[in-house]
Amino acid sequence: MISRASVLLLLLILWPAPSMPADNCKNTAEVVEIATGIYVRPGKHTVVFDGEAAANIGFIVGNRCVAVIDTGGSYAEGQALRCAIRSVTTQPVCFVINTHAHPDHMLGNLAFREPGVFYIGHKKLARALALRGTVYLERAAQQAGRPVGPEHIILPDLSIDGQLRLDLGERVLELVAHSVAHSDNDLSVYDEKTGTLWLSDLLFMEHIPVVDGSLKGWLTLLETLKQKPARRVVPGHGPVQDTWPDAASDTQRYLSTLREETRERIEKGDDLREAQKTVAYGEQTRWQLFDSYHKRNIIAAYTELEWED
Repeated sequence: MISRASVLLLLLILWPAPSMPADNCKNTAEVVEIATGIYVRPGKHTVVFDGEAAANIGFIVGNRCVAVIDTGGSYAEGQALRCAIRSVTTQPVCFVINTHAHPDHMLGNLAFREPGVFYIGHKKLARALALRGTVYLERAAQQAGRPVGPEHIILPDLSIDGQLRLDLGERVLELVAHSVAHSDNDLSVYDEKTGTLWLSDLLFMEHIPVVDGSLKGWLTLLETLKQKPARRVVPGHGPVQDTWPDAASDTQRYLSTLREETRERIEKGDDLREAQKTVAYGEQTRWQLFDSYHKRNIIAAYTELEWED
C-alpha cells in the first residue's frame, strides 16, 4: 500500500514547477552557502519587532526547483531573499516551508505568493496563526509605520502530520512535524544530500532559547534529534554549527537548568514572582537577549511544572 506521504511526494515530483518572473531587485539579502546548494541569510540578535532580520532564513536548490525555508519578518525581508535566490540560480521556487508560526520566520511569505508555489507547514500551524496572526500583523504595522494587511498571513497548502519527503530534483528533503517543544507547530528539514539538519527554533545559539510550547517536551525532543546523523545544523538564531550533537549542549543546559530550578522553587512553595527573581540566573552571562526573554521563560516553565505529576 502506498502511504499518504509517498503519494504527496509523487504528486509534487510530477507537478510542473512555476516559471519565476524576473525581479526588480533593489535590495538583495546577503546569503552564505553553508553546503552545496544550501544558503542561509544569517539573522541578527534582536527582539522580534524591535529590529529587522531577527531569524536565520534561507533556501535549498535542487535540479528542478528551490525550497525556501522561512521567509523572515516582513515582506521586504522576503523580497530580499527572493532576490538572493535569483542571484544564485535560475531554478524556480516550488516550496515555501514555514518551520513554525513565529512572525520573524514567516511574515515574508507574501513575497513568494504566485501560482505553482506550495506553502508547507506543521498540521497545527494554521491554528497557531488563527490565534495570533492579528497580533503579529498589528505589531508588524507598528514597526513598519504603515498598515500590514491579512494577506501577509499565508496558511499552508500542505499540512504535515508526521513526515513528508520532497524531491527538488536529485535532492530529497525530509520534513518532520514534531510534538510540542519550542512551540506546538515545530517543523525540521533534513537534506539527505549534504546531511544538513535545519532545526530552526528547536536550536538556539548565542541567543537565549525562547519557550513557547513545552519545556519538558523540548528537552525530550532534543534527545531524539541528537540521534540524527547530521553533518551540520542550522539553528533558528545564531551561527550554523558543524558539530552535531554537540551543538545541542548549550540549549539543553539552559532548558535543564530552567526546569530543575523552577521545580526547586515550586517545592519550596515560592510563588511565580519569587521564582522570577532567582531561577536560572547563573545562565545570564551565557546568552544574548537574556533580559528580554528569560522572565517570560520562567513564567512558561512555572505554569507547566506547577501541577506536574
